[in-house]
Amino acid sequence: MATTPRPPRTAKTDRKEASRERILKVASRGLRRSGFHGIGVADVMKQAGLTHGGFYAHFESRDELLGAAATRAGQDSRARFDELVQRLTAAGVPPFRAMVETYLHESGITDCENGCPVAALVSEMPRQSGPVQAVSRALMTHLHRMAVAALGERTTEDDAWAIVSSLVGALQLARAFGDNAQGRAVLDSTRHALLTRYGDDGNVMNARHEDTKTSAPRRR
Repeated sequence: MATTPRPPRTAKTDRKEASRERILKVASRGLRRSGFHGIGVADVMKQAGLTHGGFYAHFESRDELLGAAATRAGQDSRARFDELVQRLTAAGVPPFRAMVETYLHESGITDCENGCPVAALVSEMPRQSGPVQAVSRALMTHLHRMAVAALGERTTEDDAWAIVSSLVGALQLARAFGDNAQGRAVLDSTRHALLTRYGDDGNVMNARHEDTKTSAPRRR
């Protein structure tokens, strides 16, 4: 079946794509810094150096912008995260430790606009429109897949969700305390707990064995 040829690129389409990229760059960083509620169309367009009236040439609504910006935030933070993890694994750090160390690095306390969008937005996700919630669920699902990949074949769905919950919750609490000893202590203690529980290489089976040995016997 023949495919419909794409229309030729023009200076006008190039400008439109460049403008959309500027909008998404501003909005994706703003989302992670100020949350969904902190994104206003007028402010985003102003920061992007564009007129307010030009917004509807790119998006039909604010909700469409929020969904696209959340998607872009996930893509950007994922690329940055993967690069840092790959540096560690190339230096011989096991994948699970590399994931934990990178996600819970103390720079995440203050560098919100370049960090994980789930940690920045999860408390607001249930109050968003259906399409924005769908994008939000995709972001959370990606974190789960990341944990599964880091743990390897020995993991389960439950293990991965427990790890994701610990990572996201710890980063949120650390940010609430701020860039101080308390905030850093939250990250340090969570990092230690995860690596103690699962091991540098995500050795879940060994951790489960220890749990079984120390658990109380069931009543008959």
